[in-house]
Amino acid sequence: MVERIPRMAAWRHIDAREAFEVAFTTPAPDGLRIDGHTAALEEGEPFAVRYAIHIDAAWRTRSAHLWGRSAGGTYERLLEADGEGGWRIDGAPAPSLDGLLDVDLEASAMTNAFPVRRMRLAVGAAADAPAAYVRALDLAVERLDQRYGRLPDGPDGGERYAYGAPRFATFCDLVYAPDGFVVDYPGLAERAL
Repeated sequence: MVERIPRMAAWRHIDAREAFEVAFTTPAPDGLRIDGHTAALEEGEPFAVRYAIHIDAAWRTRSAHLWGRSAGGTYERLLEADGEGGWRIDGAPAPSLDGLLDVDLEASAMTNAFPVRRMRLAVGAAADAPAAYVRALDLAVERLDQRYGRLPDGPDGGERYAYGAPRFATFCDLVYAPDGFVVDYPGLAERAL
């Protein structure tokens, strides 16, 4: 069972977009279900994304059901993972995602908890954590290469990670609360609850 998880969390998305995200967690026999919503305005375009994600007890994504709306229309996407790196998108095999263990939603700060909790890196260690990345405006799914490097913990006992996503030229230090959810993602989000 996944332990030490708050029943709910919320983030203000900052700089990159004006948005607010809320997430609710529910223990499941084999892991955790996370239901969340993000409503946003980015570069003058509004969008909303709702998600229901199931992670197993090892913090591997097992499914992500997503619903979105933007000026382009309404969208729905179902990602299913076998926990060993095999994926399906809307029921069809997705070989471009082979080997991935995490889902990462462009519209979510919550999903940055998954690789950190799954890998449990020691201070000074670093690892690649590529993810199935879901775009906010149309729920398109692609591979996103990412890397996390564990830094010394913060004064409150929360973990800190050097994060990199070269495709987006994003390199920053992420700060996590002791509960494992991100508190500060510079340029993207800050925890409100």
